[in-house]
Amino acid sequence: MSKDLRKLFEEDNTNSENLISPGHTERFLERLEKELPQPKKSHFVLWKVAATILIVLGISIFYINKNEVIISKDAVVEKSKRISKSKTFSLGDLSPDLKKVEDYYVSTINFELSKIELNKSNKDLIDSYLEQIEVLDKEYARLNIELNEVGPNDQTISALIENLQLRLELLQKLKTKLNELKSSKNEQDQII
Repeated sequence: MSKDLRKLFEEDNTNSENLISPGHTERFLERLEKELPQPKKSHFVLWKVAATILIVLGISIFYINKNEVIISKDAVVEKSKRISKSKTFSLGDLSPDLKKVEDYYVSTINFELSKIELNKSNKDLIDSYLEQIEVLDKEYARLNIELNEVGPNDQTISALIENLQLRLELLQKLKTKLNELKSSKNEQDQII
């Protein structure tokens, strides 16, 4: 009963070629392809192509429009060169850091101005502060003209920044005075 397994496998290998009928492998693969789910055609590739085309088109349009604006700006600059012979620039045009400083002060000043509540009791006080701020605005414009005529220098840049700081300080003082005026009015109302 005991047979050698090696001999059985050797005999079986010789007979195994005869066990598979001709064309069996092809029929098996054909049936396997029918039974397995077919991979769905991916539209992802189409979306990638469409997105790429849109991006390229958008960038192209942006640069075409940008070049047209630059060309039209050059034409305006050339006309103004005939008149003033120089391109005007402001503090923010000198460097990104100075632009950040200028934007910070201008936006803070505008924000503080928007928070002021004008009424009959504080109108005179607000008007007096706004006149001082208007004087500082005119000085700022004069300093910008100096910056364009003389060119950027430390004194002019410092004066421009100090002007912005003074305007902000004036607005903060105005806010403090308005709060004092409001609290004194509230105290008077409580006494009466």
